[in-house]
Amino acid sequence: MAKQERGTRSRRAILEAAAEVFDLHGYDGASTNEILARSGLTRGALYHHFPSKESIAMALFEAHGEALVVPDQPIRIQTIIDLTFAFARQLQRDPVLRASVRLAVEKTSFPRPVHTPYEQSSATIRELLEQAGKHGEILPGLDLNEVSAVIVGAFTGMQVMSEVYTDREDLPERVTAMWRLLLPGLVAPGMIGHLRVTPLPAPEGGATSAQ
Repeated sequence: MAKQERGTRSRRAILEAAAEVFDLHGYDGASTNEILARSGLTRGALYHHFPSKESIAMALFEAHGEALVVPDQPIRIQTIIDLTFAFARQLQRDPVLRASVRLAVEKTSFPRPVHTPYEQSSATIRELLEQAGKHGEILPGLDLNEVSAVIVGAFTGMQVMSEVYTDREDLPERVTAMWRLLLPGLVAPGMIGHLRVTPLPAPEGGATSAQ
C-alpha cells in the first residue's frame, strides 16, 4: 500500500509540475527537463508514469472531465449554474485544471483527443438541459445543442478574459454577469426569480479537492 501511495503522489507531483510548465509556456514551449526540475523527481520516475510529453498532456486533459462534478439541485437549471461556479472556483485554485483548459483553447502540435473537453462539457450541460425541459424549466422549442454550445462558449470566453485581466480573480463576478444575461432567453417565465446567479459559499477552508 505504501508503494502504491508513493506512486500516486509521484504521479500527482509530475502532473502538477507539468501543469505549471504548460500553463506558463504552453504545450510546445514546455520541456520535460523543466517538468522534472519542478517535480523534484528522477527521469526514471517520470517515464515510469508517462512515456512522453504527449502522454502527460493526455492525463491533464482527463482533469477537465474529472472537474465536471454535477451538483445535486432539484432545479436543473440551478444545477448548470452551480456547475459553472464550481468549475470557476477550481480553475482559480487547481493548476492541473488550468493547464487542461489552456491545452483545450491553445492551437499547438499536441494531437487532440477524439472527445475534447468542450465536447465533455457540452454533453454534460445538454443532458441537464434535457432534464430541465422535462421539468418545464426552459422555454419550449430551444435547440439544446445550440444552447449548450452557447453556455460553454460564453463561459470559455469569460474565463479567458478573466485570466488576462485579473488572473481569474474576478471570474465568479463575470460568470454571474453571464447568467444574468443568458437566463431571460433560456428559462420559462417565472423561473428567474427562483434561480441564484451567485456562487455558493466556498467550502470550509476555501479549498477544492485535488483531482
